[in-house]
Amino acid sequence: MEIKVEIEGRHYLFPKGITPLEIAKKVGYNLEKLVGAKEDGTIKDIREPLDKSCVLEFVSVDSPEAGTFIRHSAEHILADAVKRLWPDTQIDVGRKDHSKKFQYDFLIDHKFTPDDLEKIEKKMYEIIAEDHIFERVEMDRKQAEEVLRDRGEVLKIERLKDIPEGEKITFYKHGDFVDLCRGPHIFKTSQIGGIKLLDSSGVYYRGNENNPMLQRIYGTAFASDKELRDFLKYREEVKLRDHRVLGPKLKLFILNKYAPGSPFFLPKGAFVYNKLIEFLRELYVKYGYKEVITPQLFTSDLWKISGHYENYREAMFLLEVENNEYGLKPMNCPAHCLIFASELRSYRDLPVRFADFGRLHRNERSGVISGLTRVRSFAQDDAHIFCREDQIEEEVSNVINMVHEVYSTLGFKNIKVELSTRPEKFIGSIEMWDTAEKALKDALEKNEIEYEVNRGEGAFYGPKIDFQIEDVLEREWQLATIQLDYQLPRRFGLKYIDSGSKERVPVIIHRAILGSIERFFAVMLEQTNGVFPVWLSPIVAVVLPVSDKFNSYALEVFDKLRNYSVRAELWSGSEKLSYRIRKAQSEKIPYMVVIGKREQESGVLTVRLRTGENISTTFEDFANKVRYLSISRESKLW
Repeated sequence: MEIKVEIEGRHYLFPKGITPLEIAKKVGYNLEKLVGAKEDGTIKDIREPLDKSCVLEFVSVDSPEAGTFIRHSAEHILADAVKRLWPDTQIDVGRKDHSKKFQYDFLIDHKFTPDDLEKIEKKMYEIIAEDHIFERVEMDRKQAEEVLRDRGEVLKIERLKDIPEGEKITFYKHGDFVDLCRGPHIFKTSQIGGIKLLDSSGVYYRGNENNPMLQRIYGTAFASDKELRDFLKYREEVKLRDHRVLGPKLKLFILNKYAPGSPFFLPKGAFVYNKLIEFLRELYVKYGYKEVITPQLFTSDLWKISGHYENYREAMFLLEVENNEYGLKPMNCPAHCLIFASELRSYRDLPVRFADFGRLHRNERSGVISGLTRVRSFAQDDAHIFCREDQIEEEVSNVINMVHEVYSTLGFKNIKVELSTRPEKFIGSIEMWDTAEKALKDALEKNEIEYEVNRGEGAFYGPKIDFQIEDVLEREWQLATIQLDYQLPRRFGLKYIDSGSKERVPVIIHRAILGSIERFFAVMLEQTNGVFPVWLSPIVAVVLPVSDKFNSYALEVFDKLRNYSVRAELWSGSEKLSYRIRKAQSEKIPYMVVIGKREQESGVLTVRLRTGENISTTFEDFANKVRYLSISRESKLW
């Protein structure tokens, strides 16, 4: 049987079961550059047979997609190197996402050191130079188990059991190394031009703390040494912008061992935090939200009604009070349902939009807690819209408009939208899920928004639209979310009276734009490198007398600035002016008002911008400029 294969607009007939590698040889493609293929746009190993007609693309070492193949293959070379250096080592699994890094977990009676990583890296380059071709081998389950048993890979035998009956079982081999793997992999080892092992850490087998501790090695790889150098340079920039470094340095927040996963916001950080909330509160007036305050602690009966006790209990803080079980709230939706149910609602009352900045608590494991991005105590710019089915499209559209207004003001421009559909673990009927998913699709398409479908990643109670933003370092962060919920209103028995005096069940739209404010704070801090716009800067200006004899006039200017509500500080210490200017610049303060003889005699201000530019201006013009930028929330300085 033949299949039709389209390559760069030309059509070919090939026997069914032919591989992209075999096709590449027939059409004269340069095998030295061939690392992979795409079948109808989907990544495919060049040794995997084609069983249907398709559009076939070859992925070369120069292609943007090459990194995925290269890093996956480097993962196997890592495991090979470790096995050569420590032959009794057992290998577990690697990484699913190879877009940036690779990793492998090892069961070994040894903790890897930086010196070990250098030794392993050297061995990896030796293996690359051996120029082995990657081979793909299909086996039945019995053969696969025999191969793994012969090689002493007990962990891999357990992983073999995870592969469903009827699914292909494949191994990949280079040289003497062979491993259970789905692929895809490059053509041969020498196509890897640069490798760097980045770090190592201890992890529990299958993420269960009752299982043995494994050693994980992280690394990255590229087709050329130049690409590797560019990546390492980028990585250093990431380190410099790390919010866990910037936060304490700029005196925004601290972390303390006595409150793991619960950050302390210092006065400057609290100002920024509250300014973000203030911004959202202004938009709540525009978009028709009513803010509420709800309790922190509820009996477990509430969480059983909502479904969280069954589906989310492991992530909750549960405690006993007077022989009754209580739970700290991990989210606000059940509390908002109680408020909605507290009075009789008419169809004319809908939509009802409740917003809540209350504290939330989630029992994150200590191993995943990280700075502000993964915490146990946080707040969300959380809201729930109770509406009729005929209002869904308009309400979702309004939220989408609000998302774009917030992100454009805060300087995030590249936004990717995903529609997440029904997961394996869900509540409610499939028919209701289908209706909910269609409603979100219709709203996206009406607003002409391009989106990708993220299958199986919806919340347990409903599908959702997620917004991924790209920061200045081209990292993606999932922040805003719109979740459509037909289930929770029914679990709480929520009702409204329709135009025919009949009881109807409302729909809930769960909505957050910043998401966790703590997490957004971290993202924004790294995005700006701590250089906040004027409206978010805890200190807008410092007044710097050139010497002690100008302290009196500097104090007058300082007092006047405060009377104009300019957040200012007076730095009249004994340090040299140049030192105080450098200090202000290191603290990312927008303006330095320098006071000397000329300023005192003329009344004109010399304002040094944090960018290094000097401006001569009147006091009134300066104060008005600061006031305008604070109100308009523009990002410019002058």
